[in-house]
Amino acid sequence: MRFVTFVLVSSLALAAAPGAKSAFNKATMEDYIRHLILVNAQATLTVEDPKPSPIAALKQEDVKISWGPNSETLTFYVSQDGRYLIDIGQTGVPGGGGIYDINESPFAGILKKLDTTGAPSFGAPDAPLSLVMFSDMECPQCRAESESLRKNLLASFPTQVRVYFMDFPLSSIHPWASQAATMGRCVLEQGQPHFWSYIDWIYANQNDVKPDNLRAKVEQFAKNDKLDLMSFGHCLDNPAKMTGEVDKEIAIGKSLNINETPTIFLNGRRLVGNIEWDQLKAIIQMDLDYAQTHLAASASNKKCCEISPPSPLKK
Repeated sequence: MRFVTFVLVSSLALAAAPGAKSAFNKATMEDYIRHLILVNAQATLTVEDPKPSPIAALKQEDVKISWGPNSETLTFYVSQDGRYLIDIGQTGVPGGGGIYDINESPFAGILKKLDTTGAPSFGAPDAPLSLVMFSDMECPQCRAESESLRKNLLASFPTQVRVYFMDFPLSSIHPWASQAATMGRCVLEQGQPHFWSYIDWIYANQNDVKPDNLRAKVEQFAKNDKLDLMSFGHCLDNPAKMTGEVDKEIAIGKSLNINETPTIFLNGRRLVGNIEWDQLKAIIQMDLDYAQTHLAASASNKKCCEISPPSPLKK
């Protein structure tokens, strides 16, 4: 907390931009916190008046969330100009805690690190939401998540979500995952349709694959999927370039403190583990509603036994 306070207090020397939002505006703060922790419309969120905090350069702003007979109060610390707020890790946001700029997405820092250049993808190119999945081809939970997304996503959100696949093989526990990721890059060289066929195939056959039969099985897949076998074989025999591409994505994942697969980022929102489709669909819909509402507002402006809050983040 001491380091966080130092960073925040140091930033207070910068003047807030004219017309900037303020966390002391209750409507702005409510909107921001609802989006940050996905508080749904059935819950009441009350932003209390700011008061002095134990830290001289900061104000304390409590937010009370009520649903039915239950309630919970979250405490945030806010810079004197209302621009920055500190979550001390109480919100339950995966990877939670941190400093937020009220003028930016709560996930802006993550989005800056999520370089999807060259990553295989499906869905509408201009979709308002991006879903980036860091996955391991030997991981059973990744298989379940991939199968769910492939089956359900485009049927439910045909134009609203773009999915990106990022390799994050956990080599210490999955002996053939890294090699399968590199082979997948060789498949991708011959087109995205082949890559997604490979993903569907590798997960469907996951239980039959072993380190000593992986190449033979992948070569049989290549024949069945009508790849250029000579080019594909050359890529398998000379994997340095493809290994480098996989390593680049592993480095991105590590910079985001990923230590479990699958890990999904939905417009920067971190979601960890295999998420049941109904739950993920509800989260996507809430983020889509938020994106559409705020894009519309932005366009308009330019023209002139735990008790916890109800949220699709929690089952």
